[in-house]
Amino acid sequence: MGDLKRAGVRRKLKGMILDGLIFAYPTDTVYGIGCNALIGKSVERIRKLKGSRQPFSVIAPSKEWIERHVIIKKRHRRYLDLLPGPYTIILEKKNKRFLKKASPLDTLGIRIPRHPFSMLVSEAGVPFITTSANRHGKRAASEIKGDKIPKADIIINGGRLSGKPSIIIDLTSRRAKILRR
Repeated sequence: MGDLKRAGVRRKLKGMILDGLIFAYPTDTVYGIGCNALIGKSVERIRKLKGSRQPFSVIAPSKEWIERHVIIKKRHRRYLDLLPGPYTIILEKKNKRFLKKASPLDTLGIRIPRHPFSMLVSEAGVPFITTSANRHGKRAASEIKGDKIPKADIIINGGRLSGKPSIIIDLTSRRAKILRR
């Protein structure tokens, strides 16, 4: 993980993010698999690796990015203070067609993990697919070992993680609703 702090390594990884390579990476919860969410071909590769058609969430490059692309009701603004952290917040897209390959719904799950990998996403300035690095229906990976992690172009080993997935909070209604603890 110390390598993520080296400017040369970060510059190279940032380029790989922008190019659409598939990453298996650590977060503040479990290992994720993801790519630049703006590159549909890469998003589809992840769907095949996971064996899933479910909507994907994204790591937002910044809170400003969140405010530009989704609707945050005044009563829910305080939930942005949970980020960075082990939370996924679901919000309504301003443009329903935005990131359609990631989420065909009118909503988008958004995270900013409290982890150095999020800094790479921030530096790249693009939304990054974040979904647990496991086949659909299998247990989320808390460490890199064996064949638990689907095939990725780049694997960043961050050691053993908590293994507990993020808390999901739906902010699309009048009241916030916890979908997963």
